[in-house]
Amino acid sequence: MPDTAERTRSAPPLTSDPLAALEPSRGARVWDPRPGSRAAAMAKYLAQIIVMGVQVVGRAFARALRQEFAASRAAANARGRAGHQSAAASSLSGLSLQEAQQILNVSKLSPEEIQKNYEHLFKVNDKSVGGSFYLQSKVVRAKERLDEELRIQAQEDREKGQAPKT
Repeated sequence: MPDTAERTRSAPPLTSDPLAALEPSRGARVWDPRPGSRAAAMAKYLAQIIVMGVQVVGRAFARALRQEFAASRAAANARGRAGHQSAAASSLSGLSLQEAQQILNVSKLSPEEIQKNYEHLFKVNDKSVGGSFYLQSKVVRAKERLDEELRIQAQEDREKGQAPKT
C-alpha cells in the first residue's frame, strides 16, 4: 500500500491524453476508505447525524399526526349524529350549509326569511328578465340545502321531545 507521500501528487503536466486528467493530481488529497482513517470517521459521524435528524423529524411528525387525529375525533364527537346528517346533506346537494346561507343571504335558519329571500332572488335571476339560469339554479340548490337542514333540526327536536324550532 502506498504511503501518504505517494498518494498526494503534484498537478499532472498538460498533455493531449484525455485520460490523464482523470487521474488524481499530485498534491490533491485522495479519499482513504480504510477503517480508522479520518475520512471514514467523518463519514460515520455524518451518517449518525443524518439518522438522528430523521428520527427527530419522524417523532415530531408522528406526534403532530396523533394530535390532529385526536382533535378530529373530538370535533366529530362534538358534532354528534346531526353532524353526520348535515355532512351527508352537504355532499348530496354540493353546497355546504354556510354556502347556502351566503347565497340566500340569511344569518339564521328561519323558514320565513329563507322563503322571502328565495322568492326575491329567484325572480331577479329569471331568464325572461335578463337574469342568469346558472345563478337561479344556485338559488334553488341553496334553498334545497337549507330546507334539508331545517328538516334535520326538526327531527332532532322531535327525538329530544321538544317542540320544533321555527
